[in-house]
Amino acid sequence: MPRRTDVPTLVAQARDGQPRAVARLISLVEDASPVLREVMAALAPHTGHAYVVGLTGPPGVGKSTSTSALVGAFRARGKRVGVLAVDPSSPFSGGALLGDRIRMQDHATDPEVFIRSMASRGHLGGLAWATPQALRVLDAAGCDVILVETVGVGQSEIEVASAADTTVVLMAPGMGDGIQAAKAGILEIGDVYVVNKADRDGAQTTARELNHMLSLGPAREAGAWRPPILKTVASRGEGLDEVVEALEKHHAWMSGNGTLRTRRQRRVRAEIEAIALAAVRARMGGLSAAGDALADRVVDGTLDPYAAADELVAGLGAGQPSAG
Repeated sequence: MPRRTDVPTLVAQARDGQPRAVARLISLVEDASPVLREVMAALAPHTGHAYVVGLTGPPGVGKSTSTSALVGAFRARGKRVGVLAVDPSSPFSGGALLGDRIRMQDHATDPEVFIRSMASRGHLGGLAWATPQALRVLDAAGCDVILVETVGVGQSEIEVASAADTTVVLMAPGMGDGIQAAKAGILEIGDVYVVNKADRDGAQTTARELNHMLSLGPAREAGAWRPPILKTVASRGEGLDEVVEALEKHHAWMSGNGTLRTRRQRRVRAEIEAIALAAVRARMGGLSAAGDALADRVVDGTLDPYAAADELVAGLGAGQPSAG
């Protein structure tokens, strides 16, 4: 018989900053544990304080190195920092390397830093499906700043914009990133743009192209945030103070005009909808036979797909739908 998880004790230990308790809670989240609802209920009163910063960009721009450098910059300001680094899962084995921690070993022994690698587990958008709940764990554990690093394997890793208070888009010279950004819609999600590896040829050109593309967007209202374009060499820690200053300015701007609360409300609403949809899908799993019967009727031409869907949805609340 499995040992009962002592949720109140785990939460209390996490609130005290005990890494093992924090890790255990995130594991419960990732595994969709039966006690997950109890965990979230216990964490709820202690959340809403952390500043969530998302980092995204194409592969090879130095996201992990930049994340590690930002951890150092925030720690120099006395902040407790959490990191969620999302790695892609294999479509064949389902496993993930979780190698981002390798680049963050400088902070491994710092008790004020918690680093967690998470597998995307096939979830699209650059994040793991459990990211919102994992953020709540780190928030409740007293992190002042949480850095979320996306998978960064293609042009669809823009979900981070809905999971973060501030989104940092990383570019690098000589990679054609300007065109990729325009294709991916990344120019619409960035609050701060960073050209990393600025010691390489073409850094100034990349920054200039970014500035040009940002200028092609719709005219900004008076007082609107204008995303800065900064240059860094994260491997040497150069330019990180300027990035942190830009993040602090954006946080202050959002706090002053209500944007921060609006973004968080939108984030929580999406989280609620995702949980509700997962529950609906779970219930639909028990209607597979009815679904097959409805599919047969659509194939035979005796029912249209919309009517079949209506019957299936009706069956969720009133038992099995009729198969006809």
